[in-house]
Amino acid sequence: MIRINKTQSAVYIAFWTLLLFYLDALTTNFMKPPQYDFIIVGGGTAGCLLAARLSEIPEWNVLLLEAGGEETFLHDIPLLAPLFILSPSSWGYMAERNDTFGLGLRDGRLIWPRGKVLGGSSVINAMIYTRGNRRDFDYWEELGNTNWSYDKVLPYFLKHEKINIPELFNDTKYHSREGNLEVTYPPHSTLLSTAFVNAGIEKGYGYIDYNAADQIGFSHIQTTTKNGSRFSSYRAFLESVKDRKNLRIRTRSFVTKILIDSDNKTAYGVEYTWYWLLPLRAHARKEVILSGGSTNSPQLLMLSGIGPKEHLRKLDIPVIVDSKVGHNLQDHVSLLSLFFTVNSSVDIRLRKPIHVVGSLTRYFMEGAGEFTTPSGFEAISFLDVGNDSFSEIELFFSGQLLPAIPLYLSRFGVLSDSFNKFYKPLKSLHGFTILPILLRPYSAGKLELKDKRSHSHPLIYPNYFSDSRDMAILIKAIKMAVGLLETRSFKKYGAQLYREPLPPCKGHEFQSDEYWECAIRYTTVSIQHSVGTCKMGPDYDPDAVVDPRLRVRGIDRLRVVDASIMPSITSGHTMAPVYMIAEKAADMIKTDWTEND
Repeated sequence: MIRINKTQSAVYIAFWTLLLFYLDALTTNFMKPPQYDFIIVGGGTAGCLLAARLSEIPEWNVLLLEAGGEETFLHDIPLLAPLFILSPSSWGYMAERNDTFGLGLRDGRLIWPRGKVLGGSSVINAMIYTRGNRRDFDYWEELGNTNWSYDKVLPYFLKHEKINIPELFNDTKYHSREGNLEVTYPPHSTLLSTAFVNAGIEKGYGYIDYNAADQIGFSHIQTTTKNGSRFSSYRAFLESVKDRKNLRIRTRSFVTKILIDSDNKTAYGVEYTWYWLLPLRAHARKEVILSGGSTNSPQLLMLSGIGPKEHLRKLDIPVIVDSKVGHNLQDHVSLLSLFFTVNSSVDIRLRKPIHVVGSLTRYFMEGAGEFTTPSGFEAISFLDVGNDSFSEIELFFSGQLLPAIPLYLSRFGVLSDSFNKFYKPLKSLHGFTILPILLRPYSAGKLELKDKRSHSHPLIYPNYFSDSRDMAILIKAIKMAVGLLETRSFKKYGAQLYREPLPPCKGHEFQSDEYWECAIRYTTVSIQHSVGTCKMGPDYDPDAVVDPRLRVRGIDRLRVVDASIMPSITSGHTMAPVYMIAEKAADMIKTDWTEND
């Protein structure tokens, strides 16, 4: 006779209870899936805003599905943002190896961070709020995207903004104090950041509000922070309305397929797994809306049969619509090897435990100090090469030597052992870092499926520098950054270019174009602004995946609302335009369905 003790009995009871729950939920859900008016796939930067706006109509039931969990108080500490690039709060994507860039990175592959958390990339990014240039959006309309000009989208930027910079309060044309999203200067800045801004003024540029009429010039950064802490999409838009009776938020919910009626080509729901185990379905009476971002949205479309027919057939995925999904991938690119030293302690210095403890105490007690600095960045400039007031270059300023903090090398994937002679001395020096960023690349890449399994990471091909003009512009950006050392503002701190040559580039004369090209190809970094993989365009654009109302071509009741719809990348950080896209989409959806109802 087999004897079962109390512990074993409890285990058996728990096992059978869970199994019966699983089978009951599975059977019930697939026999009669729950019905919603709108299903939003992705609770990120766009998804949180969109869920809040659509659920403002009490008669509409909204389901928001997010694959990740909730943000924590650690996510809210601005200086710690790089910590989460390699955490479960990110999808862990990597770009595919290429022989022309990223040569000094681990396995030759760039880290491709995308937020996997309620709030999405607004929970792990650098919190920089830049709308872009007026001409970015005017160009969208020139391409045939009606009502996407700057004048037409400006009201949607204003709708969500709550500006908290006193000197901008009276500029009601370009700023608003009525929105949900706090935009402000961080409370802490180093003397070096002031020197950077003043150096730009010495060079003949103005101190600008880059989110107003003029973009060319220098400024401290405007950020989505509140009281010194990160203010994510979830915090700004969803946290206060999450208990609405007509809004259901489901985290740990990974969408694996869009349900599409192949006869009438209409989306009617999604399949997803809850906590990686329980397969469920949900049906949409009105629309399924993808807000998964420029990586996840095209991946899900292709897995569901919407994409390039040759690619889908190769993977044995039935083709419902032949579409250029995954093409037109654009991103901002830079290099992590442009460092400057100074002769005094005027930078961010948190290498001694006593300094860290003191600064953390100040952060938690006052919402001030070094830990309020977003990813360590403090100032910014937008510069034009062609003197046409359309910025091709951004100089992104950090008041610290980033490689002195091992976290940053891990973030960008640089192999510290291969470049030890280059990076190690920085740990004992004072200084700052400038990331010169290519804002309007001529090169474009693509994204493809690895296979037809929903949990497989897609294949990401950025194709940086496939157009030689991009390399030439980025080298000009480096020279413009180095040229700032000529100013009195930097000379008073003895600022000098860090002159240790990169080991693979020693064969080139230091500071020559050939040297800088080598440095770019070895220490390439993505600025994490990928867009364009579900391109918006008019009927006559053969590459357009969605129309100007963001409806997926060839499929009814399916939209994409995120950075992937951008026909061309904006001249700045992409978070603010994504908020604008979501605001505009919410209005379009309300118009479409209230008129139909």
